[in-house]
Amino acid sequence: MIEELLPDAVVTVEAYGHDGPGNAVLYPEEEAIVAQAVAKRRREFAVVRSCARRAMEKLGVPPRAILPGERGAPQWPAGLAGSMTHCDGYCAAALVRDTDLASLGIDAEPHEPLPDGVLSAVSLPAEADRLRRLAGVRPDIHWDRLLFSAKESVYKAWFPLTGEWLDFAEADIDVFADPGDGHSGGFRAELLVPGPWVGERRLGHFTGRWTVRRGLVATAVSVPHA
Repeated sequence: MIEELLPDAVVTVEAYGHDGPGNAVLYPEEEAIVAQAVAKRRREFAVVRSCARRAMEKLGVPPRAILPGERGAPQWPAGLAGSMTHCDGYCAAALVRDTDLASLGIDAEPHEPLPDGVLSAVSLPAEADRLRRLAGVRPDIHWDRLLFSAKESVYKAWFPLTGEWLDFAEADIDVFADPGDGHSGGFRAELLVPGPWVGERRLGHFTGRWTVRRGLVATAVSVPHA
């Protein structure tokens, strides 16, 4: 599901249910991080890292522990850029050589409405207006959850380039559906704060893709080099 949202250079591995690819085991350094966590948190933490290690192997990189760094962002081996996501019943990792992409971000969420009050907290007025128009045309898509997921993917692509927080209100996201296919499409995230430098180019926006399938909504952002 995530693979179709990203360029061919990106390697993705995903797992449905609670089983990861191979044995979803933790390295000792990782085990220490979730030693006090509840079983569900430990399981997702292990499965998504199992996905990421399988992606490393596909890129010819020896598997290693994946520890959270600043603000929880995964610390990838030198030469790689990547992103991970997990929600109930689904985990995925996406990795790419940093010579092929400057950054990427992925997110998956259950395809259901956001809890009451969340949309107003994460959306700009213009975004909420656009979502209402989309819902009038395609009420079967939970556009509020899709917007939330897109903002998560934007942040995951932003942070490795800047090392800074990006608030929900600091990116204005315009979502659209592909012609003739109401279950996939794209989005453009206009940055409302100075964007990161990629080479000699300062980015003013990110672009991404989305899909709805198997009870999930998935989004992805890829940032090319200048």
